[in-house]
Amino acid sequence: MKPAAVRFYLLGERAAVLAADAPAELACQRRIWWLASQLRGHPGLIDIVPGMNNLTVVFDPLAVDGEAMLSELQQRWSGAAEACVTPREVRIPVRYGGADGPDLDHVARHAGLSPAEVVAAHSGAHYTVFFLGFQPGFAYLGGLPEALATPRRAEPRLAVPAGSVAIGGSQTGVYPAAAPGGWHLIGRTALTLFDPRREPPSLLLPGDSVRFVAEEADHA
Repeated sequence: MKPAAVRFYLLGERAAVLAADAPAELACQRRIWWLASQLRGHPGLIDIVPGMNNLTVVFDPLAVDGEAMLSELQQRWSGAAEACVTPREVRIPVRYGGADGPDLDHVARHAGLSPAEVVAAHSGAHYTVFFLGFQPGFAYLGGLPEALATPRRAEPRLAVPAGSVAIGGSQTGVYPAAAPGGWHLIGRTALTLFDPRREPPSLLLPGDSVRFVAEEADHA
């Protein structure tokens, strides 16, 4: 597969950005995570934010020259290889269907499957945390079976319960806290995805391997 084209540019006077063309690929994400780890502790950097196919480096303009930062990003990226590390596996127990997953039937109809087949496919897949965003602890997961991809709801819910397991487009994820949302809810977990008193606060971190484990399911 041909490597994604990568752009490097300044975002204002305080940030440098590395952005790879879509679609998101695991090999590209691993290089981004590796580069982020290499930059930690770099003098003059305020924040390092890995995203989907991108990396944003926020710096102190009085301590770091923007053009020099761009040049360093380019050099490090050229020398970066896909990280060869064993990912941490996190298992998430899920109650699929019923009141915990009110959109399971909709996802099944869209996929041309039975609700039980959706549960089997969703819980049988291996996922990788690409990045955290939207709200603290919300992990965007790659690896959703193509058959389960479902367009977002036409009308987002005003309140999605914490722990809701959902599908939005070609991705799946878990809402760490109650919030508005337009993804389809197929189940719910009792795990706490984000706790500011915990170190680290987020249960899921970039690079983690995730498996969903079906508990008592109301999808027959």
